[in-house]
Amino acid sequence: MLADYQKKLQKELKILKKNGMLKNFINGELKDSVSKDSFELTSPVDGKKICDVTSSNHKDIDKAAKAAAKAFKTWKNIDHKERRDILNRIADNIEKYADEIAVLESYDTGQPIRFTKKAAIRGAANFRYFAEKTIDAANGLSTPDTHHMNFSIRQPIGAVGIITPWNAPFMLSTWKIAPALASGCTVVHKPAEDSPVTAMILAKAAKEAGLPDGVWNVVHGLGHTAGKALTEHEDIKAIAFVGETTTGSHIMRQGADTLKRVHFELGGKNPVIVFDDAEMDRALDAVIFMKYSLNGERCTSSSRLLLHEKVYDTFIKKLLARVKKLKIGNPLDPKTEIGPLIHRGHQEKVLSYAKLAKEEGANILTGGGSPKGKLAEGCYVNPILLDGVTPKMRIGQEEVFGPFLSVFKFKTEAQAIKIANSVRYGLTAYIWTNDTSRAHRIARDVEAGMVWVNSQNVRHLPTPFGGMKYSGIGRDGGEYSFDFYMETKNICIAYGTHTIPKLGS
Repeated sequence: MLADYQKKLQKELKILKKNGMLKNFINGELKDSVSKDSFELTSPVDGKKICDVTSSNHKDIDKAAKAAAKAFKTWKNIDHKERRDILNRIADNIEKYADEIAVLESYDTGQPIRFTKKAAIRGAANFRYFAEKTIDAANGLSTPDTHHMNFSIRQPIGAVGIITPWNAPFMLSTWKIAPALASGCTVVHKPAEDSPVTAMILAKAAKEAGLPDGVWNVVHGLGHTAGKALTEHEDIKAIAFVGETTTGSHIMRQGADTLKRVHFELGGKNPVIVFDDAEMDRALDAVIFMKYSLNGERCTSSSRLLLHEKVYDTFIKKLLARVKKLKIGNPLDPKTEIGPLIHRGHQEKVLSYAKLAKEEGANILTGGGSPKGKLAEGCYVNPILLDGVTPKMRIGQEEVFGPFLSVFKFKTEAQAIKIANSVRYGLTAYIWTNDTSRAHRIARDVEAGMVWVNSQNVRHLPTPFGGMKYSGIGRDGGEYSFDFYMETKNICIAYGTHTIPKLGS
């Protein structure tokens, strides 16, 4: 299988090389940046060049924003059935390009093929789900009183900017763009500069599906140039951003002058709390999956393991044995469970936290370095497991965003909640217990936007997705997505029976 995926990858890389630079997609056409500037994209797998990428500035953003604003005038009025059919055809095309998406995303990000194979499936599902919601997007409420009929409708807000991250770029792009299009908005998408390749496959899928020109634009570039220009542009009415918390605060400041609506999915330092009455084998599987899958580079990962003192030693022993067996290797190998991190700088950051852990007095049970031999060419980190961690340590407070799991010990329910809530983040929490009352109490009291009880993170598309505290603003999913991409308008119609005050009579 590895040989098959490598063969597919080489085919796709030849196509990229033949096409030359990865260009912007504005108003239905591929375009170089105005400045002709570019940057080199390399793979975290082996450090080799993937392609050159056009580097945009405010002039390119202006062209894309104006194209999106112009296209909005017609796209917002397209019959919902036509909009639905276009979104479903985009889903069809995503499935058609599934193999291409999988191998390029794996080589571009370092994510194992076992996960990127599912990116196209999940991306297509996102488009199909929101395709069927086009008829409901404008729905509001009827709120009558004695003398008036009040009803509300939702209307698309306009051209929106969508800035997506590097850790799951394809799936998260579909998660943001599909509801925007379903609502009647037009889009300027800036993919992360570290993983831009599959964004162009997605745009191609939309073009081939018959999406009108200008409705979906893709602009490549760096965050401090292209990203900043997008968040400041007056024609862009809202910014949906997935990424790091500090960047989110910058975007909020940059969009303040134009009163941008913002939706942020930001960082996490999520607790998984295992009580002594939990089903230990299932909890163990979930803990390992939610921390070490996707190389630990996921905002919803359970990066803090809180273990009850009665099961602490036994659970740690089993956990350590399993972590040591995690398969590190080429992400195109279906057997690989841990691939390389996104780039060398991030690899060094994660390794620096292992060094910090020693300085702070935590115990490194395994990991803390990088593999030798051929894998040294890539940005690999041996999966890290720590115990002896306290909430006062930086490693217990700061988001590491890698295969890095810190273990805490607790005695009482109150102590577990205190530890869980001791960080500035509040994205997800995971609770393992067979005590129903306790599960409800913890779910109520833990500071997190999403809580799973006796489960790993399992996404159900109609449910709200998002965090509190420093983990974000707003919610995605189902009707919640339309709350962001659409304005709610109330219409009040009088029955003609109410009294109107008279002045000057």
